[in-house]
Amino acid sequence: MKIYKYFSIAFLVIIVDQAIKLFVHFNMELGEFGEITLLGDWFKLHYILNEGMAFGFTFGSNYGKLLLTTFRLIAMLVIAYYLYLFSKKQLAPLLLFSIAMILGGAMGNLIDSIFYGVFLGHAPTVENAPAFYPWFHGKVIDMFYVDFWQGFVPDWMPLIGGEYFAFWPIFNIADVAIFSGVSTILAFQRRFFELPDEEQLAEVEITAEERIRE
Repeated sequence: MKIYKYFSIAFLVIIVDQAIKLFVHFNMELGEFGEITLLGDWFKLHYILNEGMAFGFTFGSNYGKLLLTTFRLIAMLVIAYYLYLFSKKQLAPLLLFSIAMILGGAMGNLIDSIFYGVFLGHAPTVENAPAFYPWFHGKVIDMFYVDFWQGFVPDWMPLIGGEYFAFWPIFNIADVAIFSGVSTILAFQRRFFELPDEEQLAEVEITAEERIRE
């Protein structure tokens, strides 16, 4: 039963992610003209289509998009397998919850990449497209706009000193789920993957010897 609980968490992430994406698609204009202010000038709803990875990063050419979608599909299957395996081993609930969040986020963006190019017309124009196009070429819907900072970087900063820089990621619920899951695993990795100390190993050895004698 615990196994299904964590997969249900992943499924819930997918439902919420897809519901918000479809709401934005059918009720907002693409770009800044349909922007909705939530908290001042720094947190808004801003409907964009992301051709690449999370938080607006891109990934190469048209074939790069196909490779990215394929990678997402493989990664989703691997994550689902480890969630099932770790659930059967009854590892730390917070670890399983984090993996479920990552799985839900990965599947949420994967749905966009596989299907939205067909059903929502969110595929870029490609010359000499393969027969299965626009499957696997859909753009991901992003909508949460956070304007952390923008302005000129001090001259003493290496590489980007003196240049105008804007840091305003635009993301979706799937990205938040993936980021939260990965951050939690990194923050508590010692607790999740703690190796037994010398006393615990000694107790295991003594128990094993007693069983052999019996």
